[in-house]
Amino acid sequence: MAEDVIHSKNGEKATFTIQVQFRQNATWQGTIAWMESKKIQQFRSALEMIKLMDNALSESGSGDDVNWE
Repeated sequence: MAEDVIHSKNGEKATFTIQVQFRQNATWQGTIAWMESKKIQQFRSALEMIKLMDNALSESGSGDDVNWE
């Protein structure tokens, strides 16, 4: 995908900045920033990162044990 197309879609649903700090136990650990709400959260696994993204995109919020503080 061309870079100009990516930038034109920026924030259409949500924009996240992900910083992977470590890769241990066959998964990622790091920080995810939800740009629209200016919230930052640490994650301990790729699954937890995906759950945070899903929680941010869902209208009602999911009942998972991970959420944005």
